[in-house]
Formats: sequence, C-alpha cells, structure tokens
Amino acid sequence: MPFAARFCLATGLLGLALCVANQLSAAELSPALERSSVLASLLAVGLMLVAILWTRAVPVAPERVELEGQQGLELSNGLPETLQQELGWGSQLLLTATPAASLLVLWRGQILLRRGMLSEAQFIPGAISQRAWATQKAVSLVNLKLYPGRAEFAGLPANIPSVIVQPIGSEGLVLLGGWSPRCFSRSDEAWLEGWSQKLRTQLELLDAACPPAATSEG
Repeated sequence: MPFAARFCLATGLLGLALCVANQLSAAELSPALERSSVLASLLAVGLMLVAILWTRAVPVAPERVELEGQQGLELSNGLPETLQQELGWGSQLLLTATPAASLLVLWRGQILLRRGMLSEAQFIPGAISQRAWATQKAVSLVNLKLYPGRAEFAGLPANIPSVIVQPIGSEGLVLLGGWSPRCFSRSDEAWLEGWSQKLRTQLELLDAACPPAATSEG
C-alpha cells in the first residue's frame, strides 16, 4: 500500500476511535453531540474508503524474478543485412520499452534470434504454439506456473514467470518472456503484434526473393 494510502487509512481509524471515545466519555448526549459524532464517523469512514480505493487504483507491482541464465544475443548466420537490422531494432525496443526479459524469434523451424536472458535448451513448438497459429492471435500466459504445458517454453529461461506467444503468420513465432507475473500491458501486446506483422512482411519477401534451388536430373 502506498504511503499516502496508509496515511489516509491511519487518519480515518484514528478519527473514528476518537469519535467513539468522545461519545463514550460525554457526560450528556445532546442532539448536537450526536449529529457531530455521526458526521465525524462518516468523514473517518470516507478516509478509510479513499485508502482502499487508492490501493486498488495503484496496485503493488509484482516482484521481479531472478531469472536463470545470462544476458546475451544469438543471431542466426547468413541472414541479410536488412533482416539483421530489423531483428536487432525490434528486439531492442521490446526489451527496453516493455517489461520483457527474454525474446525468441522462430521462422519455419529455424531460430533466427535469441536476445535478453538466454537459455541453452532447444525450443520445440507445442500445443500452446499450435493454438496461436490456429487462431492467429497472441496467447498471453500471465503466470506460467499455473499452466501444465509450461515445459514447451524450455527455449526461454527455466523460471520465466510470464510469456506472450505471438504468431508470425502460420510459420513463425515470437516468444516474449517477462520479468514478473502479469507484467505485460495491452500496449505491450500491441507493440509486439505490430512488430511481428512487419517482421512477417520482410521474411515473406525474403523467401520470395530466394526460393529453394531447383534440382536437375540427368
């Protein structure tokens, strides 16, 4: 609870206690005393309600988890310069402007980028990733401890508390892991969705410009 809210709560409790004490110690209960006691009690209760509403309006932020692993950057070899710049710019933005701690980009079964807190484990898409592809919508796991399928995200630090699974079309994913449970806002999700759409355009243009080499017989 913020200090100002605690101060309001303490003031309200003190005022209510003094009002009751004054009422009990009065030699005679006159109508004027009763009216003033009721008004003072209402003011004291009002201060306590302000403290409660203040706490709900400004909730205490979840504690940041000490993640296992080290900070780093892993970029797939052989990527064009423009795509490297896009991956570097977008990942840096998400890691600095949002509560993200770790990021992974997958495209057609290949991990293009890992950044932030790194994990040495391999990422293999599972049921949750398949759901994101099927719906073409992000899947936000606000507290990974509550999900039995959390083993799917071994490619992120082992104790990552929250994850957003953002599809890149039907062949790619961006995994964004947060420092604490319920740390991502709607604005963060909108930034991630926008960047994934831009990234999808570049990846599909790259695939169209560099089709698989045809094999010849004879």
